[in-house]
Amino acid sequence: MKPDKNSFEIDGKSLTVERFIDIVYNGTEVRLTKKAEAAVKKCNNYLRQILESGETVYGINTGFGKLAKVRISDDKLEELQTNLILSHAVGVGEPLSEVETRGVMVLRANCLSQGNSGVRPVVITTLLDMLNKGVHPLIPSRGSVGASGDLAPLAHLALTLIGKGKAKYRGKIYRGGTALKKANITPLVLQPKEGLALINGTQVMTALGLISVAQAKRLAEWADLIGAAGTDAILGSAKIADSGISRLRPHKGQKESAERIRKYLIRSEINLSHRGCGKIQDNYSFRCMPQVHGAVRDAVAHVGKLLTIEANSVTDNPLIFPDKKKVISGGNFHGEPVALALDYLSMGVAELGNISERRTATLIDSSMSNLPAFLAVEGGLNSGFMMLQVTAAALVNESKVLSHPASVDSIPTSANQEDHVSMGVTSALKLKQITKNTAGILAIELLSSIQGIEFRRPLKSSRYIERMIQTVRKDKKIPFVKKDHEFHQYVQKLTELILNEDPPVN
Repeated sequence: MKPDKNSFEIDGKSLTVERFIDIVYNGTEVRLTKKAEAAVKKCNNYLRQILESGETVYGINTGFGKLAKVRISDDKLEELQTNLILSHAVGVGEPLSEVETRGVMVLRANCLSQGNSGVRPVVITTLLDMLNKGVHPLIPSRGSVGASGDLAPLAHLALTLIGKGKAKYRGKIYRGGTALKKANITPLVLQPKEGLALINGTQVMTALGLISVAQAKRLAEWADLIGAAGTDAILGSAKIADSGISRLRPHKGQKESAERIRKYLIRSEINLSHRGCGKIQDNYSFRCMPQVHGAVRDAVAHVGKLLTIEANSVTDNPLIFPDKKKVISGGNFHGEPVALALDYLSMGVAELGNISERRTATLIDSSMSNLPAFLAVEGGLNSGFMMLQVTAAALVNESKVLSHPASVDSIPTSANQEDHVSMGVTSALKLKQITKNTAGILAIELLSSIQGIEFRRPLKSSRYIERMIQTVRKDKKIPFVKKDHEFHQYVQKLTELILNEDPPVN
């Protein structure tokens, strides 16, 4: 992706998937709108009025969770917020990537920007300074149960804000305070409610989910093109993408996939060469591509809409309504809307890999493809693509296991105060792995499809498929396989291509 230094102003309500992706990958500068800053100040002023009145309010001058009945004296309120961050920073496992961390940071800032959390504007601007200057807290990936939000990982984010924990800055890992000093950022001294506002919320699961949504959308685009190439390789029928079929079952995703597959096969010499042959139907992994790929497209679109709502939601607790002079304890931090959506998308992306592996199996099976066995030149001496399909099968198996929904599980926490939780980060981490697996499975199908097309020479496929072949052969320097080779290098290159670049169809 090309860098885009155009700035973007957050207000808690206007973040799109596209802009989110631009910020996390390309370093787009992020600022707080003046209107949002005024709303944040207004809410913080009302919070101070509450403190001056001596009223007891959860999270502001009380303990947390099961300790909510413990009233904290005014001289201990700053210590209360710091202790909250220290006690909740208990994450384990490998840290989130810089891209994922940036996603969490911008979502957390966006959540606080609506002016219902009670923080000072400096909390948001400091978070944005870290984002814009490349101070990335080390956030362990495990430890959240998804209610009261992503407490543990968000506490690690907050640690850097107060000069503690660890952070990466310009490629090196420092103590949080050192990283801030090198970036000329002043660490925060947390005021009442600010620690709680920083860690209550669904920003970790949502950030991971949004990144996977963008990747899943790209995988669906590649799947249509790769599947079309395989159709040519096995001398399959292009009629599967006839517009009349989709008109009778007008799912949007099916229509989109059919349109693309039809486009990718138009004017293919290979396709034209076998018109009028006796073959009537292809096996389902080819024949039903628009229906299966289309269903995945619809899942991606649906989850993208849900996560956009979540990205522009206030998800901490308690919520402060300065205009109504109210502070209400609710459950917006519960991750169920996100967890269910990510589990649904996990199944969809896994199915994209599932059907892809079946097409690879067809391509290497000479009895079904009418191509050389295992796509090998001098089969027997060379094993060809035999083991590539085995690898695809292994990846499919893992994705199927990971597709079991995390959101159907709940383990009560916090002395049964939090007696139902979403496990949304588990859903997000599973989806992340399934997405990588599916990219690898599609890479194997891509390698197999264009190998098959080479056996149809001198006939050419469509200009779109030939352009894809050129990308693989010239740009990625992957040749037609005449002798057995270290295939894993090829698969790795194409996996990265599919995950990070759009199909070459323009």
